[in-house]
Amino acid sequence: MNQTSPSGSASPARRRHLMDPNAPRKAPDPRDLERLQRVQRRVVSVLVITTIIHLSAGFVIAADHVSAARSDARIGLNVIASAFLVGGIAATLILNGRSWKSPWLLLGLVPGIVGIWWTVL
Repeated sequence: MNQTSPSGSASPARRRHLMDPNAPRKAPDPRDLERLQRVQRRVVSVLVITTIIHLSAGFVIAADHVSAARSDARIGLNVIASAFLVGGIAATLILNGRSWKSPWLLLGLVPGIVGIWWTVL
């Protein structure tokens, strides 16, 4: 499939997967870009909250491995676990364009409560 140029010589056909300066790509649809950004925000939110949950659980487990004579250290690690989870939930809400002031923040207190029950009481 050779095409002839205006001068009459044959030129090879352009491959479709290469950029063609004579046929620029169409501008992306704004709705498609909005949907892509929404999916990207959700994926990042899931990664953030999963990482923070694992970090909080790690603090609770670390509190369990502290000497029984150091109740202050155990309580401190459990408070840090709760603080990290509250911050992670707030970050997830902000990433999704919501207000960080939400009842969901109360869920961040769970590692501290469970951790204190498990390690101190």
